[in-house]
Amino acid sequence: MLDFSKNYFELFGLPVDYVVDTDHLSTHYRELQKAVHPDRFANSTEQERRLSMQGSVRINEAYETLKDPILRARYLLSLHGINMEHGQETTRDAAFLMEQMELREALEEARNQPDPYQVIAAFMADVNQRINALIAQMAIQFEAATPEQLEAARENLRKMQFLKKLRFDAESLEAELDDAL
Repeated sequence: MLDFSKNYFELFGLPVDYVVDTDHLSTHYRELQKAVHPDRFANSTEQERRLSMQGSVRINEAYETLKDPILRARYLLSLHGINMEHGQETTRDAAFLMEQMELREALEEARNQPDPYQVIAAFMADVNQRINALIAQMAIQFEAATPEQLEAARENLRKMQFLKKLRFDAESLEAELDDAL
């Protein structure tokens, strides 16, 4: 049965690092789910069925966490003793916040452009590029894992959360335009 004392990385046989081999993660996810799937324990004892279900839930939670760069960063920080209040932390970078306001205005103006889809596509490409730059920085910060680097990773995570919300809003605007057709 599943060893519940292992952290998510250990569960999947991965090194505790921000950079994750997604092929390895997916392969081990399927293997683990197959091993603990509740259907395999249909004729087992109540305790074995319960443990199977708990194992399946833990594997799903670990997989979702490790495959998402934001959740993975938050989890890594927690392994280093830094717990972020979900939705309660915001960046302290005033220039970044000002930039976010400008990006939001640009997104809002996109709907009035001659080709709003092109503007939104370019906007999302820019946001994705910014997210990828933060991911690259965080990979280095978690590798060093000094208190200063972990605090920098925490700040980059805050920024990434803003950018993820901005990307979601751009996708929502695109869907809104589709619905108006």
